[in-house]
Amino acid sequence: MPTNNTPFLRMFLIFLCLLWFDSFTGLEAATGKLASVPGLYVFGDSLVDAGNNNYLAISISKANYPHNGVDFPNRKATGRFCNGKNAADAIAEKFGLPLPPPYLSLKGPFKEEKKKSAAMTGVNFASGGAGIFNSSDHKLGQAIPLSHQVNHWLSIHQELTSQLGPAEAQNHLSKSLFAVVIGSNDLFDYFGSFKLRQKTNPQQYTQSMANELKKQLKRIHDTGARRFLVIGVAEIGCIPGKRAKNSTVHECDEEANTWCSLYNEALVMMLQQLKQELQSSMTYSYFDNFKSLHDIISNPARYGFTDVTSACCGNGKLNADIPCLPIAKYCSDRTKYLFWDRYGHPTEAAARTLVDLMLSDDSQYSSPLTLAQLISL
Repeated sequence: MPTNNTPFLRMFLIFLCLLWFDSFTGLEAATGKLASVPGLYVFGDSLVDAGNNNYLAISISKANYPHNGVDFPNRKATGRFCNGKNAADAIAEKFGLPLPPPYLSLKGPFKEEKKKSAAMTGVNFASGGAGIFNSSDHKLGQAIPLSHQVNHWLSIHQELTSQLGPAEAQNHLSKSLFAVVIGSNDLFDYFGSFKLRQKTNPQQYTQSMANELKKQLKRIHDTGARRFLVIGVAEIGCIPGKRAKNSTVHECDEEANTWCSLYNEALVMMLQQLKQELQSSMTYSYFDNFKSLHDIISNPARYGFTDVTSACCGNGKLNADIPCLPIAKYCSDRTKYLFWDRYGHPTEAAARTLVDLMLSDDSQYSSPLTLAQLISL
């Protein structure tokens, strides 16, 4: 009597189909699981600094003291301008990567093994106070401007190439994510410099910011980077320090917000032009930090916040009279505050909310791709 193999054959064919289906690029995004990213390389300012400024001998732009880090593991003040982890950390965790260490922590004797490991999974080059331009902060040793951060990346790129060889390094970089979060300090410089405002109007200045950023993105691209996450400037006219200066009603500084919008418009246009120039060798996600922050401030309860005007850590009006120093007071429930300090650095809860918006299927904040779509290509 013949054996009936039909159920077995059917199950075997289904298994083969599942294997075949699972091999498609982007399946993870379609099924709710994020595609893998082998490395995360971060450029920017204090919004994503993981402690590079700790290694700048004379810089006062540091956050390696309480109450910064009060919610970081072991309550450690790592140099992050935050109560805990920042947006770069949150992105790394979303992709199952270790937190990218500050580049300067990898320099020096006995650091070779740590540097080799970090080169593969990601490095953070960001510096508190950094700008797109080489500002006075750089000249005074206070911060590492973007052009110098890219120089540091070239060192990591060399390390990666020596480990993997040129072909495999290129493959690794083409799948990695390069995050760029910068521009606020250049605008603060413009707000605070009568000389700069006499020399150039807001449109010219913000366009020059975009032009300089384009040069640095091309330098990174030339090393093999293909996927970029570029985050626009937020409503910095609404940070606690700006509101506290605005009479008794503590409204946003709308002039400052207008200049932020001008820069973001120039940034979007520049990215479109750069994509055209580089064609298929570059993909990117632009995240509209301005709109996302505006929506959170307009409807805080929707995002789980109760205070979107005050600093969690500080003193005085809106807790914004002083920075988050050891002598400052800090709020008991950091998850309910949008801003950590007078300078508008997000709390860990706010940083995680923003990263969730980057990864959301809702494309109102991201163009031409969401972050999830970008890494699934």
